[in-house]
Amino acid sequence: MDINFQGKRILVTGAGQGIGKDIALRLSKHKGKVIALSKTSEHLNKLIAEDPEIIPVCVDLRNWKATRQAIENVLPIDLLVNNAGIVHLSPFLDATPEDFDLIFDVNVKAIMNVSQVVAKNMIERNVAGSIVNMSSQASQAALKDHTIYCSSKGAVDMLTKMMALELGPHQIRVNAVNPTVVLTEMGKLGWSDKDKASNMISKIPLGRFAEIDEVTDAVVYLLSERSSMINGIILPVDGGFLAT
Repeated sequence: MDINFQGKRILVTGAGQGIGKDIALRLSKHKGKVIALSKTSEHLNKLIAEDPEIIPVCVDLRNWKATRQAIENVLPIDLLVNNAGIVHLSPFLDATPEDFDLIFDVNVKAIMNVSQVVAKNMIERNVAGSIVNMSSQASQAALKDHTIYCSSKGAVDMLTKMMALELGPHQIRVNAVNPTVVLTEMGKLGWSDKDKASNMISKIPLGRFAEIDEVTDAVVYLLSERSSMINGIILPVDGGFLAT
């Protein structure tokens, strides 16, 4: 499938490492002008070393005002990937308000903040656009010790649907991608325990975790005009985990 983003300015949050980094590099290869956002300058420097065409933006998404200013400084944006996210595991009875605020600030509130700035500008320019929010299979399946994370991703799914409903009339499509465990460096580390990994894999009909490029493929497709009639979907990239 030939996909070309030439002439498009694309913002990717959480682009310093893992899935976000892969998405940024792939979109640049597809000739998009990529703006990569991360709170860690070291990660951005490594990304730019790999692809000097990418524009770095260093800001902490938990800072509402600073984030809005940073996004406004790189407008216009034609396509947006809200990839930034964090996870902190704890049993339900041990979950703290600090953990709740941290995870919801990054996983949910930041999506609303960034998307508001980008979408308002799209509407002002009267241009069609596409937004992809990174969710998780954890939005639809309860996972032990993932209470706050699962709840945040459930919120991402509904936020995606609401954005699709209200931005659709402006020809701005909004969809979510919901991966299973992805074999990023962090994913490999977090699931290095063979018993823990085998238990999860046993619930995935394809019998394996996802590779990074398999998630990137879904994001690229939903950003592209090849998915021009797809709006408001929650797309699992989970090998059938949610089908069981």
